[in-house]
Amino acid sequence: MRRLMLLRHAKTETDAPSGRDQDRRLDERGHQDAAMTGDFIASHPPGPELVLVSTAVRAQQTWELARAAMQDRVPAPQVESVPELYAAEPMQILHQIRLAAALDPKRLLVVGHNPGMHELALALIAHGDADARHELMRNMPTSGLAIFDFDTDDWGGVSFARGHLLAFVTPKLLKQGSVD
Repeated sequence: MRRLMLLRHAKTETDAPSGRDQDRRLDERGHQDAAMTGDFIASHPPGPELVLVSTAVRAQQTWELARAAMQDRVPAPQVESVPELYAAEPMQILHQIRLAAALDPKRLLVVGHNPGMHELALALIAHGDADARHELMRNMPTSGLAIFDFDTDDWGGVSFARGHLLAFVTPKLLKQGSVD
């Protein structure tokens, strides 16, 4: 069994001072939402053993704030910054997930960007929680987290239409108390 968590970066400023999209930082709401998502992950163990994070500033900040919220509640995972996750399409993200086989974590968290993260999450679903599926079909907003289980012993077995969607969490749903 392998567990995959897909986390879209948190809410960002409109423009970076440098003018480069990769340099956009989280805004105040993004800081709060990333921490809230990290708290959710820590409250629903087990946590990730490996985290793959886009090199974009907003993705790095999202992970740092989520990790701080998990501090002392889940073991610290191995973290890798992956330039290929920036603006990646679903197949590119899936390729990075499959490369995780070299480290053989049982639980993997990927922090990246839309539209690729949302498209990948939709493509992975074979079955799962109906409410989570309905919410995910609508959108994967900033700080959205999709959690999948795959009945495989290797990350190479993770593919489209093979995932069991366990949960889909957004800051809005967490604030409404709509998620356990």
